[in-house]
Amino acid sequence: MTNMLNVITPKPLTKDTFSAFGDVIEASEQVKSFSINDGFTQRYHDLAKVDVSDNNGHPLISIFRSTPLEQPIAIRMMERHPLGSQAFIPMGENPYLVVVAPAGDFNINNIEVFIAQANQGVNYHKGTWHHFCLALGSISDFLVVDRGGDGDNCDVLKLEGSLVIAKS
Repeated sequence: MTNMLNVITPKPLTKDTFSAFGDVIEASEQVKSFSINDGFTQRYHDLAKVDVSDNNGHPLISIFRSTPLEQPIAIRMMERHPLGSQAFIPMGENPYLVVVAPAGDFNINNIEVFIAQANQGVNYHKGTWHHFCLALGSISDFLVVDRGGDGDNCDVLKLEGSLVIAKS
């Protein structure tokens, strides 16, 4: 008996297409910005809601180094953070894949895949199901803002890999 594979094609990451899952972090004309530092700096303001205070949580800043997986990529796991948001801001030049599903009871049929450019970060809302960072091209570093503190803040689901991301 063979397993049936379903292929999902990544779509471009935009504020509108991603809003159900979190915030897109980017310096664009669509976000509030203003000049600071005597006009030498443009501040793109309040790009994401850092939500980490549940259970006396506190913000952490870390760097995650992600190694690209062989393509096509089979989705074999999803995770969520029920006590806090989690932001990933790329520190290099490579695009990456963002795999998400709505918060609540997990349903594999609700998975969506986005291709994010090197100038776009994401902030997952508390409880949003997501895959770990999927670097494309080469090893990539991501600045991560998430929650530290008491409580179990990572639920992981193992999947059979029947959903495959089209080569990107």
